Amino acid sequence: MAKTPPSKKSPVKGGSGRPAGLFTWLAIGLVVVVVATLVIIKVTSGATPTTASTFQATDATTLAQVTQVPTSVFNTVGIKSTVAPVTPPQAINGQPELFSTSSTGQKLPEVLYIGAEYCPFCAAQRWSTIIALSRFGTWTGLGNTESSTLPGEVFPGTQTFTFLKAKYASKYLVFSGVEEFNNIFNSALNYYSPLQKPSKADNAIFTKYDTSNYIHGITSSQNGSIPFISIGNKFLVSGSSFTPAALTGLSRTQIATGLSDPTSPVTDAIIASANYQSAAFCVLTKNQPGSVCASPAVMAAKRAMGLK
Repeated sequence: MAKTPPSKKSPVKGGSGRPAGLFTWLAIGLVVVVVATLVIIKVTSGATPTTASTFQATDATTLAQVTQVPTSVFNTVGIKSTVAPVTPPQAINGQPELFSTSSTGQKLPEVLYIGAEYCPFCAAQRWSTIIALSRFGTWTGLGNTESSTLPGEVFPGTQTFTFLKAKYASKYLVFSGVEEFNNIFNSALNYYSPLQKPSKADNAIFTKYDTSNYIHGITSSQNGSIPFISIGNKFLVSGSSFTPAALTGLSRTQIATGLSDPTSPVTDAIIASANYQSAAFCVLTKNQPGSVCASPAVMAAKRAMGLK
């Protein structure tokens, strides 16, 4: 069933993204306690796609900083973060594997993402997901965006990227990204303007797996949170892997530049999440490429996740 959009006054009240069930965060330079109420962003399906915002392509320098993180940074950070707890993808068993056909005609495991540009939890998650997938393939068409700055939003203006026009090429994986809404509130709709509509198959996966039946620690009232990621139907991500509070007050350039510094607390959170996701991707790729899947940080993530 489609979710009813919240009111104009508070477009995500009772519907704000869930930081993967984590409540207390260490902010940069000081301790900040964020009281989270596990409010969930609800995804409304069936809207007519439109594009009401201006697409801004990610510049070459930022793209390189995000997609070419040094191996030494991955291995130095590992799976520990001083700025915020990081939640790994959740394994599920006994489900049909998710495959898709690549641009070269290969049948490969699929990574399905469903989110929205206004969502600050999606904003945080995109950093680590883009970085992790960069170890298995190549990105083009990424764009710049930020989460909603509407009064009353949590973590307003979190700097990030959009998958709206993104293309991903890999001999190991297929990525499918759906940005359902932009970050511009549409008073006529009493909600954000729609961008992309999930396919029937994508929506079936979202409806089935982004629920308390498969996601540990949530109730049925929290079903349908975004971001949602199915990693080949073998692992699930529902809500952000780390809090968007870790990115508060930082520009996109500051975050991207810091990715070469493993001592940066923000880099710790992003890279630790990327290492966990890399470990999950390695299950789909049968531990290829070996340079990634046998790296010390990914091996540490595998051990922590109970993987071989």
